Amino acid sequence: MLLEDLLKEFILELEIRNYSKRTLKGYRNNNLLMFTFLKKEFKITKVEEVQSTHIKSYIKFLQRQGRKPTYINGIVKCFRAFFKYAIDEEIIETNPMVKVNWVKEGKVIINTFNDEEVARMMKVYVGSDYMNIRNKCILALLFDTGIRNLELCSIKNHDIKDTYLIIKQGKGRKDRCVALSPYTRQIIIRYVRCRDSYFANRNIDEKTPFFLSYRFNALTIESVERIMKIAGKKSEVRSDIRVSPHTARHYYAQKNLKLGMDIYSLSRLLGHENVSISKRYLQSIQDAEIVEMSVKSSPLMNLKRK
Repeated sequence: MLLEDLLKEFILELEIRNYSKRTLKGYRNNNLLMFTFLKKEFKITKVEEVQSTHIKSYIKFLQRQGRKPTYINGIVKCFRAFFKYAIDEEIIETNPMVKVNWVKEGKVIINTFNDEEVARMMKVYVGSDYMNIRNKCILALLFDTGIRNLELCSIKNHDIKDTYLIIKQGKGRKDRCVALSPYTRQIIIRYVRCRDSYFANRNIDEKTPFFLSYRFNALTIESVERIMKIAGKKSEVRSDIRVSPHTARHYYAQKNLKLGMDIYSLSRLLGHENVSISKRYLQSIQDAEIVEMSVKSSPLMNLKRK
């Protein structure tokens, strides 16, 4: 069976499982790039012809291109899913991915904003007009909840509760709840009041997107990225820090760990599939900071003395 024909079936299966459009695009494109390599280097076009050595050759090709281990492992994940589908559908009898190992990843150091930069960014959008109040609320939610950009753009009015936010069908198609601090709740209340006044002639109900453009459309991930970049530029964030919504997520994770949150609770709040992903944030905390954190949790310092 032709690789591209099987890929169409595989993507259709993922659509039935309700995978996001972004995930579908990744699985499709990553596998197509491998197919192109196999056809060019080995003249392979059928799934039955693919062996583990061919896939390993593609991995070596990516390494020669300077691709990072984390990127390559993301690609390998796509291949594993594709060939597992081929096995499940009995298209092939032997899975070529069985003998393909993950690429060893070194210690991942995640650099993010510091407290001073976050404080300055939160002061960028000032004023009583709709756009400034909305943008400030967006930054507050990103920094204070650690939600993903797409999750933020998908929030509906009924997802905002008094003390928490419901993230419905986040990455991995799992619902979860994240707390809203009094600081962020105050900003949310101001935003809702301003938004409802700004769109007084529009029908805003529970299913209306929470964040709206000035034309009453749902915000896009590109819009949120621009809002973040403007804040980063105006607040003079260090040049080696990537100013993005995902970096705000990194800040949220590391800050919570420094304040004493356990890795398992953090993993649930971030919506990670397993705790190993969340451990990367712990690895990025400097040794001196770990030492300082350990003083707060010292067994003898917290011992109840009579």
